[in-house]
Amino acid sequence: MSDKNALIQPDRGQKAVTIHLVNKDGLDQFLKGLSVPQRAALDAQKFAGDAGSHAIVTDGDGWAVVAGVADPAALTSWCLGKLADVLPAGTYRCSGGEVGKAMLGWVTGQYRFDRYRSDPADEGPRVLLTSEVKAIDAAIAAAEATELVRDLVNTPAEDMGPGQLEAEAEGLAKAFRAEIHVTRGEMLEREYPMVHAVGRAAGRAHAPRLIELEWGDPKHPRIAVIGKGVCFDSGGLDIKPGAGMLLMKKDMGGAAHALALARLIMAAKLPVRLHLLVPAVENAIAGNSFRPGDVLKSRAGITVEIGNTDAEGRLVLGDALARAGEKEPELVIDFATLTGAARVAVGPDLPALFTRRDETAQEILDAGLAVDDPCWRLPLYDGYREYLKSDIADINNAGSSGFAGSSTAALFLDRFVPAGTDWIHFDTFAWRPATKPGRPKGGDALGLRAAWHVLQQRYTPTGG
Repeated sequence: MSDKNALIQPDRGQKAVTIHLVNKDGLDQFLKGLSVPQRAALDAQKFAGDAGSHAIVTDGDGWAVVAGVADPAALTSWCLGKLADVLPAGTYRCSGGEVGKAMLGWVTGQYRFDRYRSDPADEGPRVLLTSEVKAIDAAIAAAEATELVRDLVNTPAEDMGPGQLEAEAEGLAKAFRAEIHVTRGEMLEREYPMVHAVGRAAGRAHAPRLIELEWGDPKHPRIAVIGKGVCFDSGGLDIKPGAGMLLMKKDMGGAAHALALARLIMAAKLPVRLHLLVPAVENAIAGNSFRPGDVLKSRAGITVEIGNTDAEGRLVLGDALARAGEKEPELVIDFATLTGAARVAVGPDLPALFTRRDETAQEILDAGLAVDDPCWRLPLYDGYREYLKSDIADINNAGSSGFAGSSTAALFLDRFVPAGTDWIHFDTFAWRPATKPGRPKGGDALGLRAAWHVLQQRYTPTGG
C-alpha cells in the first residue's frame, strides 16, 4: 500500500482544482452561476447531473470539475470514488469544503494491486483537501484496513499460505507490542485436531497452524476476533470443479478481515483485551487427506463425522471458536468465506450475518448502514439443527437436506461457542466480481467497517 496519509490533507488554502458537486434537482440553479462557455462545455459533454458522472469546465486560467452525486448535502462513502480513479494526478477540493464519509472512497478508489505487474502504472496521487481535519485519521485508518484485506485476498495462494498469514500476524504483534503464539506440528494435532486434519495434506511449506495474538490490558473487556484462514481450497477429496476452484485464493478472506479488524482495534488503542485467532491451512489433496466418512475429534471434545471434505472451513473455525471460548470473552466475532449458499441468498455485496441476540444483530445492521457497509441477517434457526445429525458421531459437518446451507453452517459453528456468549458470525464473500466506485474488482472488505463501528460504539467511552 502507498502512503495513504498523502491522499487526504487539511485544507490550508493550497492551490487546488475545484470540484463542484451537483445533482439533477439542483442542476438548473447551478447552471445559472456559470458563464456561457462553461454551460456550453457541459452541454458538449452531455452532463446532466447523474450520480457518478462528471465533466470538465474552464475556470479562470485553469479548469474545474463538475460532478454528479445523489445528494451533495449527504455524501456517501463512495460518492467520490470514481473521480479519484479517473481524474488526473493533482490536488482537489470540493466547493463546499466538507466531504465527510466520502474521504474513504477517495482513498480506496486509488487502490491498485500491482505486485505482479512488470511495469506498474505510475499515475501519481490525487490529493483531496478537506476542512474536516479531525476526521482524516479515522478515514485513513479505515481505508488502510480495507486495502490490507484487498492485498491479502488478491495475493495468489503460493505467496499467501499459512506461513504468510503468520508473518502478517507477527508484523502486527511487533507494531503494537502484542503477544503472539503459533501452534503447529504434533502439538497442533493434539490440541487442534480439526485444524490439523484439514491442513495435513498440504506441502511442508504450507503446513497448518493456529495463530493467536493477544493485546491490551487484561483488566479490559475480553473480545475474540477469529478469521477463517483456508489459504487455498481444492475441496479436498470432494474436489471442486475447475470453475469452483479458480477463486479459492480468496478462501482466507475471513483471516484477512480478522487481521484488519485487529489492526484497527490496536491502532485506536480501544480499551479491550483482544484475542485474535487464525486457523491457517491449505485444504489440499494427497495420500493423507482426510476423507468423507472419517470421524474427527475436535478441541471441544465434540466428534464430527465428515459428510463433505469441502465443508472444511467450519471445521477449522470450530477448533478456533472452542479455544476462544476457554478465555471467557464477552464478545466473539468471526469472519469466514464459508458458504456458497450465502451468496445465493444475499449476493456478493452483502455479508450474511448470524447472531444469537436480536439486539446485537440490530447493532450490526444499524452500523452497516451508518458506514455504508451493509449486512443482511439470516436465521440461526434451531429447527435446522436436525440437518446436522450423524448416525455415528455427535454431529455431521455437512447438512443432509440441501436446504439452508448458510444457516446450517452457522449452526455447526454455534456448537463450539459457549452458551450465553454474545457471538457475531459474518459469512462474507471477500470479493468484488465487478468494479464499483471506490471498489475495484477483486478482493474486498465486506462487513469489516460495520464490525469496527460496533466495537467503537461499545467500547469507546465517548461512543466512538
